[in-house]
Amino acid sequence: MRDLVIVLPSSSVITNPHHHHHRRRYATAPEHNRKTKYTSSLTKQLPLPSLSSANHLSNHFPDAVTWTPDGSVEYYADFASKLAEDGRIQDVALIAETLAAESGANAARFASMIDSQLLSKGIALNLRQGKVESVVYTLKRIEKVGIAPLDLVNDDSSVKLMRKQFRAMANSVQVEKAIDLMEILAGFRFKIKDLVDPFDVIKVCVDISNPQLALRYACLLPHTEILLCRIILGFGKKGDMVSVMTAYEACKQILDAPNMYIYRTMIDVCGLCGDYVKSRYIYEDLLKEDIKPNIYVMNSLMNVNSHDLGYTLKVYKNMQKLNVTADMTSYNILLKTCCLAGRVDLAQDIYKEAKRMESSGLLKLDAFTYCTIIKVFADAKMWKMALKVKEDMQSVGVTPNTHTWSSLISACANAGLVEQANHLFEEMLASGCEPNSQCFNILLHACVEACQYDRAFRLFQSWKGSSTKEAFYADDISSKGGISNPNNLNHHGTRSLLKSNSSPYIQASNRFFFKPTTATYNILLKACGTDYYRGKELMDEMKSLGLARNQITWSTLIDICGGSGDVEGAVRILRTMHSDGTRPDVVAYTTAIKICAENKSLKLAFSLFEEMRRYQIKPNWVTYYTLLKARSKYGSLLEVRQCLAIYQDMRKAGYKPNDHFLKELIEEWCEGVIQENSQSQNKASDQEGTDFGRPVSLLIEKVASHLQERTSGHLAVDLQGLTKVEARLVVLAVLRMIKEDYTRGDVVKDDLVIILGTGEANTDPGKQEVAVKDALVKLLKDELSLVVLPAGQRRVLDITQDARFVDDADQNTEHTSENTKSIVGMSTTRRPAILERLMVTKASLHKWLQRKK
Repeated sequence: MRDLVIVLPSSSVITNPHHHHHRRRYATAPEHNRKTKYTSSLTKQLPLPSLSSANHLSNHFPDAVTWTPDGSVEYYADFASKLAEDGRIQDVALIAETLAAESGANAARFASMIDSQLLSKGIALNLRQGKVESVVYTLKRIEKVGIAPLDLVNDDSSVKLMRKQFRAMANSVQVEKAIDLMEILAGFRFKIKDLVDPFDVIKVCVDISNPQLALRYACLLPHTEILLCRIILGFGKKGDMVSVMTAYEACKQILDAPNMYIYRTMIDVCGLCGDYVKSRYIYEDLLKEDIKPNIYVMNSLMNVNSHDLGYTLKVYKNMQKLNVTADMTSYNILLKTCCLAGRVDLAQDIYKEAKRMESSGLLKLDAFTYCTIIKVFADAKMWKMALKVKEDMQSVGVTPNTHTWSSLISACANAGLVEQANHLFEEMLASGCEPNSQCFNILLHACVEACQYDRAFRLFQSWKGSSTKEAFYADDISSKGGISNPNNLNHHGTRSLLKSNSSPYIQASNRFFFKPTTATYNILLKACGTDYYRGKELMDEMKSLGLARNQITWSTLIDICGGSGDVEGAVRILRTMHSDGTRPDVVAYTTAIKICAENKSLKLAFSLFEEMRRYQIKPNWVTYYTLLKARSKYGSLLEVRQCLAIYQDMRKAGYKPNDHFLKELIEEWCEGVIQENSQSQNKASDQEGTDFGRPVSLLIEKVASHLQERTSGHLAVDLQGLTKVEARLVVLAVLRMIKEDYTRGDVVKDDLVIILGTGEANTDPGKQEVAVKDALVKLLKDELSLVVLPAGQRRVLDITQDARFVDDADQNTEHTSENTKSIVGMSTTRRPAILERLMVTKASLHKWLQRKK
C-alpha cells in the first residue's frame, strides 16, 4: 500500500508518528459546504473560521510526514482523541475524512478506536463556547465515517446547552439558520422537539412572513398536521391570505390523507380574514372529491357564514343529508344566525327542537344556548320571553353566568323597563355572580333612554365609591326618600353605613369592583343634555383615568355644545379632535353640520361638507338629508346649484333623497321670476295633479342639467319627454338663471330656443306636445310678456344629435327650410325626425330683464 501524505493549509502537517516529542495539536479548515465531496488532496479546503490557529500550528510542523499503515490507524485514533479532548473537533473530522478517502476499512477501524468519551467531552466544550453551528456540521462530517452522532450529544448536559443556543437563534433573525441545523440533527434522529418550543418557531416565521420556512420546520416534527394548522392560523390572524393559501396547498402535498383539522382551520381563518366566499369554495371542493366533512368542519362553515341565514340553513340541511349528527354547538350557531338576522320565529323553533332533543337525552343545553336565545328575545324587546328562558335554565340546574344576566338586563332595558332591569341586577348580585362593565353600562343606558338623567349620575357616583350591592340599594332608598328595611342593606354578611354628611350613598367593603370604561362615559355624556361644562368635566375625568376618548365621545360633546346654540364652540371641538389624535368621522362632521344648519349658519355647514370631502370622509344619508333640508327657500342661483350638486352626489352614492321636498323648493324659486308670485304658484299647483305617478327625480335632474355653468352664450332648453308642469318649471328655472346672470353683468346675446319634442315627418305632434306648447306659450306671452315665435321644423337623421342642429339665435325660418331640404336629401332609406321648437326673441328678453319689479 502506498504511503499517505496529509498536507495541511499554511504548511501545517502532521509529524512522524514515531517521534513522540513532536506530537502536537494541529488545525484544519472546516467544511463550509456540507454537500462538498472531499478528495485525497485537502489543500483545496476552504479556510478555517479562525486562521490564527492554523498559522500557530504551522510553526510546529515544518515537514511533511510519510505514513505507513502498520499500526498507524491506532496512532491517529489516539491522536484524534487527544485533539477532541482539547475541543479540536473539526480537526478530528478532517482526520476521519482523510482516512475515509484513502480506505473505507481504515475509516471503520478509526471510528471503532477513537475515544467516544473524549469526543463527547470536546463537543460539550464547543457547546459551552456557543459553537453549536460548528458542532452540528462536525457531527455530519464524522457520521460519514461511521461515528454515531446521536451517541455523542445524547447526554442531558449537551442537550441543555444545545437547547439554550437554539432558543436564542429561533427567537432572532437567525431562525432560518436554526432550522437548517435542526434539519441536519433530524437526520441523526435527534429529538428536535426538545430543543425549542415549536410554536415559538412558527410565530417567528409568521412574523417574518416566510411560510416556506415554517413548512420546512413543521415537517421535522411528529404530529405535523398540528403545526400546519398553527401555521395557517398564525398567518390568518395576521390577515395574510396569500401565505395562508401557500400553506394550505402545501398541506395537500405533505399529508397523505385529507385532514379535517386542516379544513376546519382553513374555514375558521377565512372567517378571521372576512373571506367567507373562500370558505364556501373549500367546502364545495370537499364535496366534489367525495370527502365527507365531520361535524367540526360543518360547524365552522356555519359559524363563518352566520351572517347569511339562507346559506347557513342550507348547510344545516346538507348535514342531515350527509348523516352528520348536529351537536349542541350546531344549535348554538343556528340560534346566533337567527339572532343576527332578527328572526325570532326561527330562533324559537330551533330552541324548541333543542329542548326536545335534550328531553330525549341526545343533547345537553349549555349556558351559551340559553344566553343566545335570551339575546334574541332581548333584541326583539320580548322581555317576558327572555325571563321565561331564565326560568327554563334554572329548572334544569344551569346557573346563569355574567353574559346571561347581561342579556336579561338588556332585554328589560330595551323595553324601557328600568325598574325591572334594576331588579334583575339585584338578583344577579344576590346569586353571587360578579357583574362586568357591560352590566353597569346597560343600566346607565336604560336610565338615559328613560330620561332619568339624575338617577344615572347617582348610580355612577355611588358605584365608584361603594360596594355594588349597597350602592344600588342606596340609589333605591334615595329615590324613595328613606330606608324602608335596614335589614336588607347587606346580603353578604357585612354591615353598611350611610355617610355622615347626609349623602344618600352607602360606603362598605367592596365585594365587586366597578371599573368605568369609555362606553360608560359616552353614556353619561348623553345624560348631560345641553350642560357643556358638565360634559367637559366628564371628558377631563376620562383623561385623568387614562381612558381613550373615541369618536363617539367627541361627537356627543359636539352635540352637547350645539344644543345650547354655541355653533362656534361645536366647530372648535371638531378642530380639537385633530389635536387630540382622534380623526373625525362622518358622525362628528354630520353632527357639526346639523348644528350649523339648525342655527342658520348655512355657509359654515356647506364649508364643513366640503372639508369632509377633502379628508375623503364619505357622507352618509343623514349628512345629505341635513344639507338638503337646511334651506326652507332658495334665494340665489348659487344656492340652487349648491343643493342640486348635493342632490346628484347623494343619488350617485346610492341614497334616496327626498325628491318632493326639493321639488317644492325649486318650484318656489322658479316661480319667483314672475311678479305675481302667489298667482303663478297657484297655477302651478293646480296643474300638479297631471304629474301623478311620475318620478320627481327626472324633473330635478333636468333642472340640474340646465342650471350647470354655461360654457358658451348659446341658450337652448330641451323639454322632450316632460309634462307641461315639468316643462314650465324647467323654463322658469332657466329664466331665473338668465335673470341672476344679468344682474351680475352678463348680457343676453342669443334668442332662447325651446325644443318641445320630436316626431316623424308628415305626422301631427302628439297631444302631450301640443299641451306643453300651449302651456309654455301662455306662460311666456301672458304671464311674462315675452315674444314667442315658432322656430320652424328641423329635420334630423338622429335625434341623439339634436344639439348639433340648434340654430344660432339670428337664424331665420327660410334658412332653416333650406337646411331641412339639404338634410332630407342626405337620407334615402329612413324617414327623418322632426324637431318642434319655439323661440323667445333676444329683444323681448332684454325688455323683460330691464322691466322694473
